[in-house]
Amino acid sequence: MKKTTGMDRSITGKWRPATQAVRGGTWRSEHGETSEALFLTSGYTYDDAQTVADRFAGEDAGMTYSRLQNPTVAMLEERIALMEGAEACRAQASGMAAMTTALLCQLSAGDHVVGARAAFGSCRWLLDHLLPRFGIETSVIDSADNDAWEAAIRPNTKVFFFETPANPTLDVVHLAHVCSVAKAHGIVTVVDNAFATSALQRPMDFGADVVAYSATKLMDGQGRVLAGAVCGSREFIDEVLLPFQRNTGPNISPFNAWVVHKGIETLDLRARQQSANAVALGAFIEHRLPKILHPGLPSHPRYDLAREQMVATGPIFAMDVGDRATAFRLLDALELVDISNNIGDARSLMCHPASTTHAGMTQEARDEMGVTEGLLRINVGLEDVEDLKEDLDRALAAAGL
Repeated sequence: MKKTTGMDRSITGKWRPATQAVRGGTWRSEHGETSEALFLTSGYTYDDAQTVADRFAGEDAGMTYSRLQNPTVAMLEERIALMEGAEACRAQASGMAAMTTALLCQLSAGDHVVGARAAFGSCRWLLDHLLPRFGIETSVIDSADNDAWEAAIRPNTKVFFFETPANPTLDVVHLAHVCSVAKAHGIVTVVDNAFATSALQRPMDFGADVVAYSATKLMDGQGRVLAGAVCGSREFIDEVLLPFQRNTGPNISPFNAWVVHKGIETLDLRARQQSANAVALGAFIEHRLPKILHPGLPSHPRYDLAREQMVATGPIFAMDVGDRATAFRLLDALELVDISNNIGDARSLMCHPASTTHAGMTQEARDEMGVTEGLLRINVGLEDVEDLKEDLDRALAAAGL
């Protein structure tokens, strides 16, 4: 592979996903390094004054300041965009920086957003608290009700915002239907695809306009750094998102970008194996639980839809064990699985959303979403699934299940 091949879409666009994950977005310096270089720099120097003037005027390609461009970050952005099937991508400092940027860059006072009620706690906070502070109206709906999306549209509706599968209740949104409704009304769809990543689901293939990520999760895959990304058309990224990012600064550090860039090399393998492990573990314990939620199990209400939209159904599932006391007994009895509120890690992790990821929400909002006191969320990792079964079997028994 030549030094700049990984940045040439005319070539990389023909590669299959696993190859894109390893080779896409690679740019080698004059040293010809095998592993992509880490450029730890805030600024750049120039041979003459006219060059810097041309770059700041947008008339000459090249680096100006690391809040706008950095070679390491640019490689990550190209790799994510390539895998997503997007024209462009901008990396962010965290997943929530990505969600906030994807929304605020295009919204103004007087606009209206329709969002799915099932969402990560901080995403619901954006809808319930942040956007209204700036005069942006919001409505939350049952995302599984296809008719509810069109019914919620107002003359000033500008954005549909949702996760699929959703955190932590694994609600699955009918991507093709919702995106077609949005397009018919000139509404922009912003999809949080963190639970799947492009390795398992590509929302743009179903008509989504913007796809946002917590790259902290499956893309990194080893729980090391915070990162986010927003993908879209070249016009959206350069003309709508970039001015917001340039002037507010939610940028990722080059080191974090490099870590995620290397993590993506194994994303396809990890995501598929963790998905298979999740289905196997869920099927093993399902008969002992009052309720289990995973789109890879036939008991999920949108099992068939998930199989249509997703290559595999992801490493996350939720289970309702009845009440907080039972949930805590189960957590405390775990020997292999860690108690942790992260997801996407190669290690199996479990948490109690009502007291962690969704603790900042009102009881009314949690009830509306289905985040009960007995709900537990598990990220199934890459351990031998038989060891995971033994650990869950023991913990369930200790919890009286």
